[in-house]
Amino acid sequence: MGTRPSAARLLEVIARFRGRRIVVVGDLIADEFVYGEIARISREAPVMILRFERKETQPGGCGNAAANLAALGAWVSVVGVVGRDAEGRAVLRALRKRGVDVSAVSSVSEYSTPTKTRILAGSVHSTRQQVIRIDREPEAPPSESVVRALAERVRELAASAEGVILSDYHYGLVHPLMVSVVRSLARRGVPVTVDSRHRLLEFEGFTSATPNQSEVEEVCGRHLDDLPTLERVGRALRRRLKLSALLITRGKEGMSLFQDGRPVVHLPIVGGREPVDVTGAGDTVIATYTLALASGASFLEAAHLANHAGGLVVMKRGTATVCPEELRASILSWDAHDERGEDSISR
Repeated sequence: MGTRPSAARLLEVIARFRGRRIVVVGDLIADEFVYGEIARISREAPVMILRFERKETQPGGCGNAAANLAALGAWVSVVGVVGRDAEGRAVLRALRKRGVDVSAVSSVSEYSTPTKTRILAGSVHSTRQQVIRIDREPEAPPSESVVRALAERVRELAASAEGVILSDYHYGLVHPLMVSVVRSLARRGVPVTVDSRHRLLEFEGFTSATPNQSEVEEVCGRHLDDLPTLERVGRALRRRLKLSALLITRGKEGMSLFQDGRPVVHLPIVGGREPVDVTGAGDTVIATYTLALASGASFLEAAHLANHAGGLVVMKRGTATVCPEELRASILSWDAHDERGEDSISR
């Protein structure tokens, strides 16, 4: 039995992306990139001295998922929190510039916007490479009153939503109260997907989840060194979380899709096996996967589209997005050049 949807079918799903209404709920992060040219070695210590070139701030965390959805043509609203600081203002500006609705984002004075600063260095004619990352985290999560008010906004936005993403980076917005509200949407039939860094076992009863293999290993407390072990753990995890489907991303090994009553499908990596930059790739995957489900795709079709999107975005530098034209070109190229025609199935 074939497990690869036809290129025509995948292109048909992409054609339905535009205007789909998706709500993204979760932790907003400022992804800051500081670029510098190597000037010399310091006399004070054996370190490089960089001549500052420029600084860019991109929306990270759930903001990156929202940016990817907007780039793919969806109508997107974000529910989240930023601080009343320069980083928070930069995130909101970047999201507005991409056409994302930020009316349900609260700016809170007693909260600091989580910020990941990446320093990229290179010589005059070389590509800038990341040499260090500095993380600035809020001292405390958003207050329960803030979360409660935003949960009400989720209810309002959900009335017209065709899909919801719950993006938990462990900064406190994805509070049990918020989880309960979003879970009720899944029970009403709205596709709700989950991405959680450290609390995956707390997210029962949703449509699907997209953890990476390291996150699954953290949950089960062991390395998944072979496919039989991965399959056994993946099946058990899907059942435990009461998910319709579980999509595990596996880096250069591709993805593995687990569904109730169906064989496990292993999707091979799309494109080159040596990524340029994996920053935010998981956000691109869940954005494409969710938008495809909201556009009428099966879980298998949505996984294939997410696999292509992930393969594209890791070949770009920084916190990047993928557009429909790139996705179409990748599908047509894969269809034309890959003669194997089937993914790996385990029964």
